[in-house]
Amino acid sequence: MNTQPKRSEDYRLTIAEIHYQSAENPDALQSLIWQDYDLAPDYPELRKFLSYWARHIDGVVQSVRVAGDESPRRAVTPQTSTALH
Repeated sequence: MNTQPKRSEDYRLTIAEIHYQSAENPDALQSLIWQDYDLAPDYPELRKFLSYWARHIDGVVQSVRVAGDESPRRAVTPQTSTALH
């Protein structure tokens, strides 16, 4: 995790709770907490992470819940490409 804001002052600390099913235990829903400085509402850093996940990690993302320090929590469900919408 970076400790410095990125590229502009509009980047804010963003926390995402990612729920996923792993290939080793497909019957269990697991969660992972991701945090970094990101730019709402498009979340380019989170999108990069989810894109990396889709290419390299053998697990299916079921949902992503995003919280930032300026906006209320909201649930976001990725499509099969794990893109936020």
